[in-house]
Amino acid sequence: MVERAGRHVTLAQVADAAKVSLATASRVLNGGGRVRPDLRDRVLAAAERLRYVPNAHAQALAAGATSTVGLVMHDVSDPYFAGIAHGAMRAATETGALVVLGSTFRSPQRELEYVSALRAHRVRAILLVGSGFTDPDYQQAMAAELDQYRTAGGRCAFVSEHELPGDAVLPDNRGGAATVARALVDLGHRDIAIAAGSPRLITVADRVGGFLDALAKAGVPRSASRVLEHEFSEEGGYAAAHALVDAGLPATALFCVSDVMAVGALAALRERGVGVPDELSLIGFDDIPIVRHLTPPLSTAALDLDLMGHQAMRLALAAPEVEPRRLTVPATLMLRDSTAAPRER
Repeated sequence: MVERAGRHVTLAQVADAAKVSLATASRVLNGGGRVRPDLRDRVLAAAERLRYVPNAHAQALAAGATSTVGLVMHDVSDPYFAGIAHGAMRAATETGALVVLGSTFRSPQRELEYVSALRAHRVRAILLVGSGFTDPDYQQAMAAELDQYRTAGGRCAFVSEHELPGDAVLPDNRGGAATVARALVDLGHRDIAIAAGSPRLITVADRVGGFLDALAKAGVPRSASRVLEHEFSEEGGYAAAHALVDAGLPATALFCVSDVMAVGALAALRERGVGVPDELSLIGFDDIPIVRHLTPPLSTAALDLDLMGHQAMRLALAAPEVEPRRLTVPATLMLRDSTAAPRER
């Protein structure tokens, strides 16, 4: 006969029902050592009768590790990170691991705090998603955290460049941005603005650098490009587009270093009565799902976000190898209705 619902039953209640010590019950149910067969039978019978559900966290601490993985990213509400998170969680589910998700909102200190907390809880693996920071103090502190974590048996991996040792899935940010630049030049654009986030983010630095280098190789001087540095967000793209219009629209095309920024830019251009692409071509980066449904549909450099997350989580959960594994995901140019040849002014 069932005596009580299992979810309310504690280990102490099982020990009391079996008439053994708490330590003995723990050893039987949590695998903590040898127990006499008759005592083991009593504990197991009591646990079954009470429908005792073991505390997974306590078992993990006793074993020295957990089946939990930490997934740390800038902002899960951002469609770019949501796409990567979907693939990462899919890979974790395939291995029976549970995912603890944290958003840092692009704070280096917050990212360090998450990694420190996950290390203290002895999670099985940590996956850091999103651009790393160029700040050397951050890099030194994060390297120290991860070294201690690996020494204790933890595994970690990255999505995007962090300039830290370890397995990583790397979107081809420089190559994708260069492809965008060449496409705009081929359309006839020479005066091109860039809506960029902070250069302390490696992703931003790589995309802006790859774009400007490709323009230079195509014979377009850097002086012809206006870099509008704003927040790496929809609000930042909105502000950048307003700034460009306020300056008299001295460009025929605007490259936003993320689709999220491009969404904000498109809203601002619509408010200011600037036609896209008739007066200004607009192109982004990432190919988040919403952009193909905008009016006009957004041109972009497409990344397979789900694949990136899936590959990275598999790396995080796999056995380590002598040399870090670095997987590059290409960016594919998707020209849609938001880009066209510049018209005569």
